[in-house]
Amino acid sequence: MPPPGSHFQKTNMIIANLKFPNNLFLAPMANVTNLAFRMLCKKYGAALTYSEMISANAIVRQGEKSMQRGLTCEDEQPFCIQVFGNSSDTITEAARILEEAYRPAIIDVNMGCPAPTVTKQECGSALLNSPELIHNIISDLTGNISTPVSAKIRVLDSMEKTLKIARTIESAGACAITIHGRTREQMYSGTSSLEYAKRIKKELSIPVIVNGDIKDGISAKHALEYTECDGLMIGRAAIGTPYIFRRISHYLENGEPLETNHCIQQVNDFIEYTKLVGKYNIFSPGNIKAQSKAFTKGVADSRIIRGKLNSAHTIGSIMDVMHGMCDETS
Repeated sequence: MPPPGSHFQKTNMIIANLKFPNNLFLAPMANVTNLAFRMLCKKYGAALTYSEMISANAIVRQGEKSMQRGLTCEDEQPFCIQVFGNSSDTITEAARILEEAYRPAIIDVNMGCPAPTVTKQECGSALLNSPELIHNIISDLTGNISTPVSAKIRVLDSMEKTLKIARTIESAGACAITIHGRTREQMYSGTSSLEYAKRIKKELSIPVIVNGDIKDGISAKHALEYTECDGLMIGRAAIGTPYIFRRISHYLENGEPLETNHCIQQVNDFIEYTKLVGKYNIFSPGNIKAQSKAFTKGVADSRIIRGKLNSAHTIGSIMDVMHGMCDETS
């Protein structure tokens, strides 16, 4: 068995001549990965953070809310903006606008979202049925913007079909590819397969990042060692627990869990989150309510606490519940 830290790259993770401090990335997630949340994950060791996926059509139509999803700050660099769409012309135009406004390190094309609201527009994972369109989107982007371009995909119902998509993305000029090991039909059920990422890594020369069911140090170590991928992307396990990046990096470096008071950590991180949304002027009562419930994850009696949060109708009452969360579970 490789020694602890053998797959945790601290200085040599390179994508398109961009050097990253390690190979742990935060996945793009709708209604989660705003600037405040990304900064918390960055604080705890995420080398590259991704925006929520942004509609190319909305950017071209000058949608202010969509532009806000790309909001960043100097301390976040490097970061990645993810876009979705089904027209190479529209995606390229949107990428030019986002590139000029935010100067991201990478622009990523979403080819994995399984949500019906996205796939019915022939976007997200629906693109996987159209290899020629995928080639046009990536090649048009790489030919018309200066920012490196990557793609995030789900897998198809056969290895060969999935390999064809991966080869197409590489040949079109992408600098990296992320593989989520579930099909569109699986949504988020069942198990994410590592076999696809392992095979794709063997066949492609660009960096390959594995994503899906990475929830702790053990699963992270297994995914990196089994697939031999260049990096690892953490998604749903980070919701409400940005500290997961420090826990995973500690395990990969030392081969043992990081001992912390989970409840106190959750409360402190939620409080910091509320300060960050104010700092970046992205405060929303609905978002605070949703995030407060997310930050109860893994805490004893979390169902009771979420019940109290459901009954809290002011920011002050939400904060009272969260401040008392650890007393409630002691």
